[in-house]
Amino acid sequence: MTVRADAIIVGGGIHGCSTAVHLCLRGLRPALIERDYAGRHASGVNAGGVRQLARHVAEIPLSVRSMDVWEGIQDLVGDDCGFDSHGQVLVAENDEELEVCRSRVADLNLRGFIHEELIDAKELRRLVPAVAETCPGGIVSRRDGAANPARTTTAFRRRAEQLGTIVREGIAATNICKDGKLWRVEAGGETYEAPVVVNAAGAWGGRIAASLGEPVPVQTVAPMLMITSRVPEFIKPVVILRGRKLSFKQFANGTVLIGGGHLATPYQDTGETILDWRRLQESARTVWELFPVMRNATVVRAWAGIEARTADDLPVIGPSAKHDGLFHQFGFSLHGFQLGPGTGAVMAELIATGNTNTPIDGLRIERFAT
Repeated sequence: MTVRADAIIVGGGIHGCSTAVHLCLRGLRPALIERDYAGRHASGVNAGGVRQLARHVAEIPLSVRSMDVWEGIQDLVGDDCGFDSHGQVLVAENDEELEVCRSRVADLNLRGFIHEELIDAKELRRLVPAVAETCPGGIVSRRDGAANPARTTTAFRRRAEQLGTIVREGIAATNICKDGKLWRVEAGGETYEAPVVVNAAGAWGGRIAASLGEPVPVQTVAPMLMITSRVPEFIKPVVILRGRKLSFKQFANGTVLIGGGHLATPYQDTGETILDWRRLQESARTVWELFPVMRNATVVRAWAGIEARTADDLPVIGPSAKHDGLFHQFGFSLHGFQLGPGTGAVMAELIATGNTNTPIDGLRIERFAT
């Protein structure tokens, strides 16, 4: 059986689902193919940070655009996705780190970006009262926040299907090739045809790019997270560190989510991960040192999801450098959740019009051509 569509999206994470929603809003009918289920890995099991803070300059325009989408998320997908905007704070643990923060904010201001604001010790303790007294300040991005990743990805998937997307879950896309002006993808005994293919396959995106003659230096990784027992409310913003690896978020029920980039061992072919408990212990000790209020809390559970990290820690976004009708959208390197809503809008623009007003030159696949 052959199924015709306006675009075939390979990958049902937040990026693939967001692209499907925005293509539908432009009057196109995409097909979305997901080997597992929407949000099974990176999109559904990350820390949920909605963060403009501390991004590489090449990502900032896309992050700023995505934040505009986040602030209207209820209208877009019919669900607030658990999004709150209590801000995100980057904590400097000493004067040397604070000086790095000062230089960064000054540089961003010169480039025209004003979302990051340098704060002193007094403002840091107003925002994060429980932080250690030794911390001299940091940076705040006040529009930032957090959302529920599984709920968000599911909301985008549901909205995409409501708008007319053909959704196929539990089947892998295979034999991706171009025949004349049409791309063909086999999945679950069916053949899908469309003038456009979007490679939004997350950890599997590198394999697809390589099979089509556009190899990208990409590593399969599995960032770990853990959640604690309930403690009295002591923090509203999300906290990250300037030096050591840590991200930190307290939920309304008192539990605390701890992440920061320590990695489990991934098995890409089976979709399984093995946690590194010594690394998790490092994260727990960092929290113990910086937030005395957490010293009686216990770790309730921990997990990891598989995703792709590129050699330069930046995603691959935009049209193929080699094939008409092929677009890449993968390699988000442990920080792609916030970018999902905006990246979907940008991809839909590129597919429908050939252009976008959001600068993505530093994110295109051509940067790996040499």
